[in-house]
Amino acid sequence: MKPIMRDFPDHFESERLLIRGPRPGDGPALNAAVIDSLAELKPWMPWAQKPPTLEESEENARRGHARFLTREDLWLLLFLKGTHTMVGGSGLHRINWDVPSVEIGYWVRTPYAGQGYITEAVAAITDFAFDVLVARRAFIKCDAKNERSAAVARRLNFPLEGTLHCDTRDHFGNLRDTLVFAKVRKEESGVGSKD
Repeated sequence: MKPIMRDFPDHFESERLLIRGPRPGDGPALNAAVIDSLAELKPWMPWAQKPPTLEESEENARRGHARFLTREDLWLLLFLKGTHTMVGGSGLHRINWDVPSVEIGYWVRTPYAGQGYITEAVAAITDFAFDVLVARRAFIKCDAKNERSAAVARRLNFPLEGTLHCDTRDHFGNLRDTLVFAKVRKEESGVGSKD
């Protein structure tokens, strides 16, 4: 089946969060969340090097919406339930629909850091990947120096598959080591396990 023909919801919930794909009109909320968090995002996110304009944020939301519809990338925004307050972003990226395999990425809005929102979101997104998308593999990659990102993977019992030494350059041009954490779904054949 072609990815664009796959039907699944564009939103779901965790205990405290509405987790959904971006939509036209999300630009202002996205803009405020990124600007609130720029100092903390800058070391890790190439897209967070300068404050975005409102127009750039709205364009990003619309592009994200289009890519969600075509199933190329499933960017997800995290909102406090019952509000328009964005507490961060996540999503299922680098999707290989043939496996299926997905990479889970995430960031938290600075005023909401340390409150468990990202751990809660990633747990729900992992369940969505396995239970709804029927993924065989969900993985998290992060700079080995990004201790907070790695801590989320460890809290959620993603086994560390390994460290890729000097495998890429960061957005400042420095060589970096990358940690790879992954969960795989157990199939009847006995290959892999969900933990």
